[in-house]
Amino acid sequence: MSQQPSAAPAPTSAVATVSERHDWWRDAVIYQVYPRSFADSNGDGMGDLEGVRTRLPYLRDLGVDAVWLSPFYASPQADAGYDVADYRAVDPMFGTLLDADALIRDAHALGLRIIVDLVPNHSSDQYDWFKRALAEGPGSPLRDRYHFRPGKGKNGELPPNDWESIFGGPAWTRVTEPDGTPGEWYLHLFAPEQPDFNWEHPAVGDEFRSILRFWLDMGVDGFRIDVAHGMVKAEGLPDLGSHEQLKLLGNDVMPFFDQDGVHAIYRQWRRILDEYSGERIFVAEAWTPTVERTANYVRPDELHQAFNFQYLGTHWDAEELRTVIDRTLDAMRPVGAPATWVLSNHDVTRHATRFANPAGLGTQIRLAGDRELGLRRARAATLLMLALPGSAYVYQGEELGLPDVVDLPDEVRQDPAYFRGAGQDGFRDGCRVPIPWTREGSSYGFGDGGSWLPQPAGWGELSVEAQTGEPGSTLELYREALAVRRATADLGAGDAVEWLRAPEGVVAFRRGDFVCVANTTGESVALPAYGRVLLASGEITETSGEAKVPADTTVWWTRA
Repeated sequence: MSQQPSAAPAPTSAVATVSERHDWWRDAVIYQVYPRSFADSNGDGMGDLEGVRTRLPYLRDLGVDAVWLSPFYASPQADAGYDVADYRAVDPMFGTLLDADALIRDAHALGLRIIVDLVPNHSSDQYDWFKRALAEGPGSPLRDRYHFRPGKGKNGELPPNDWESIFGGPAWTRVTEPDGTPGEWYLHLFAPEQPDFNWEHPAVGDEFRSILRFWLDMGVDGFRIDVAHGMVKAEGLPDLGSHEQLKLLGNDVMPFFDQDGVHAIYRQWRRILDEYSGERIFVAEAWTPTVERTANYVRPDELHQAFNFQYLGTHWDAEELRTVIDRTLDAMRPVGAPATWVLSNHDVTRHATRFANPAGLGTQIRLAGDRELGLRRARAATLLMLALPGSAYVYQGEELGLPDVVDLPDEVRQDPAYFRGAGQDGFRDGCRVPIPWTREGSSYGFGDGGSWLPQPAGWGELSVEAQTGEPGSTLELYREALAVRRATADLGAGDAVEWLRAPEGVVAFRRGDFVCVANTTGESVALPAYGRVLLASGEITETSGEAKVPADTTVWWTRA
């Protein structure tokens, strides 16, 4: 039974206290909150919505425009809330719908927008439809809302096709029927506790259109769509014909990912969103083979933004960066959508640790690397990202320069992929360790009752308290960068950069009177001083119209 707030705000007034800035999403800086690791209000070791609400002034002062909340719905937590049992209820570990309502209202009063996660590719196996489908047995109409199939082999003992789970192993699980016999198989592209919906069934579309309206009526400003490239499967669920399918992801259109049929769903959803005031938005988590295919998701009558995973995976290398920036802007320009830029999130190793290691190790790394080098590059990469045209995403704690916690004991890990040996590396816990707010305390200010993942010694010196007001700290760099970005007319929205001639290993571009230079090499370089320095990620020196830019440093100039 879904919890109901005492008085949900009307759709037309839901964002009345948020500034009505036209096309705000085209240059927005959006901060990702992973609720279980942000702030704990009740001392149970788990972050919650009330904890987020109490820290909203911090996010306002940081200078972000919107807050994206990872899932807080009712869930058995088989995959950290991405297995949803009730899309209209808050899981008790995070609070209640009243807490969600209060959070949305407070955010709007502070000028912040709220974006919530939507998980439409799959439900929890504890979702009412799926439980009834199992209980009613073969022939149940509820089974048509998922992908139930008879198995292959003499006695149906083999999976219906050769698809593999993203978390490792077959993408199919065989059920035990009500009479105790082995029966049909169901599809789950992720964990077995996450059965995939059959989006060919009209009831599925009806349900999610209703879910959208529920949260829009609550006042949310948009949705981040999980596995936006999933949902629709190729007709007949054909075999892929290869093993180690994870290695193929992102390189080709798969029969279960990036099928063209998803776009009809998004055109329907966009019509619903456009009925509401306040410029609500959709953001796609769409892993596609190319940025050009990503652009299909953000055509004018579909979604507003899509994550730029090609940029996230780019090495700290000037040539690679220029290439992906050009390709991104070129792909988004014809569809009129803003580019997005992101360096970290809840599924990948924090970029302060990725950049501390040699290139080519991927986006899940269990090596600490050179901490000093990683932080220097991370700071420089942040200024480069925030100078690019479009919208930027910041993952909680990156403004503190947090590294991944790479030495978590195996017995405390909770990433489901870690327990499925043939799947992902399963080291996502390292970027999900609760963030530090204070120098001291049982969990460095996260809460009074410890934290659900152990925090490392020394975490307090990276805390908000330790870095606030500290000249040169990473937190103050972020605060200043976001303030300068908001105050500088040539930054934010746009669809192009003017590349400047620069030494090998240096990225340099102009946007109006603004110039950004990023030295990705391991040596200092001498460059023209392009005007007045606005901000730099490291110490630079200027003499006689020339600037000496240290290794792994980004500088912002203005001619105005």
